[in-house]
Amino acid sequence: MTTMKAVRIHEYGGPEVLKYEDAPKPQAGAGELLIRVHATSVNPVDWKIRAGYLQQMLKYKLPMIPGWDVSGVVEAAGPGARFQPGDEVYSRPDMSRDGTYAEYVIVKESEVAPKPKSIDHSTAAAIPLAALTAWQALYDAAKIATGQKLLIHGAAGGVGTFAVQLAKLKGAYVIATASKKNHDFLRSLGADECIDYNTTKFEDVVHDVDAVLDTITGETMERSWKVLKKGGILVSILEPPKPEKAAAHGCRCHHTFVQANAEQLGEIAKLVDAGRLKVIIEKVYPLSEARAAQESNAQGHTRGKIVLRVV
Repeated sequence: MTTMKAVRIHEYGGPEVLKYEDAPKPQAGAGELLIRVHATSVNPVDWKIRAGYLQQMLKYKLPMIPGWDVSGVVEAAGPGARFQPGDEVYSRPDMSRDGTYAEYVIVKESEVAPKPKSIDHSTAAAIPLAALTAWQALYDAAKIATGQKLLIHGAAGGVGTFAVQLAKLKGAYVIATASKKNHDFLRSLGADECIDYNTTKFEDVVHDVDAVLDTITGETMERSWKVLKKGGILVSILEPPKPEKAAAHGCRCHHTFVQANAEQLGEIAKLVDAGRLKVIIEKVYPLSEARAAQESNAQGHTRGKIVLRVV
């Protein structure tokens, strides 16, 4: 078989440019794995790339396949690989290459970890990009610690749901912004306080936090500086915060753009298998309905993740 089914874009634009079609089946080289994709998931970066917003940073040759989460089974491995055909794995692949809205994907072996054993592929596919983003923002950048106070914006989303849980695992006090309908849900994940952004300005009720995780940016970021204590840190996963703004408020800042990390994925899998980290999925679509999945995700009100099932 030299072709596979995939969703590709031949030009940048709206959801209509996503085409479910035949595409060349890739071949693994040295240091790479060919993975039979069982499931992938939809992240905001997928439709932002499709729309052409990141052309300056990620220069793709069109047509290209979006998607940067995968859970699947190793189909073929390059010489000397750690993984062998038949191994169940998951990954956040290199974002400069063709992605995972496809039956097969090539992934660098260094980016791959064993899939959590206690969950199926559709659930595992919802983990890598969002959970790694939360991990790297809170553990690597903010270095969140026991007793610290953390404000998470967009806490009911893909990154937010992992962030709430990872922060609680470190013993932090978590304040979450979300619509009222998500408050009981977020408390079930461990949030200590919830603020309805529709009715309350968070800066009126939150003060002296050690860290802010901003998944929204824009005016939310601007209003966040005043809730930080001196020496606190604002971590954004979207627009890079301005160092001069941080300095003016006596704070620090960091921009987290998720990096592939197999070791961290291994640690996350252990937490999932131990029942200490829940994966929240709003809906599962077949791969052929990637357009509807992206349209839903782009509305910005997804609870947890949206998954594309391939097998």
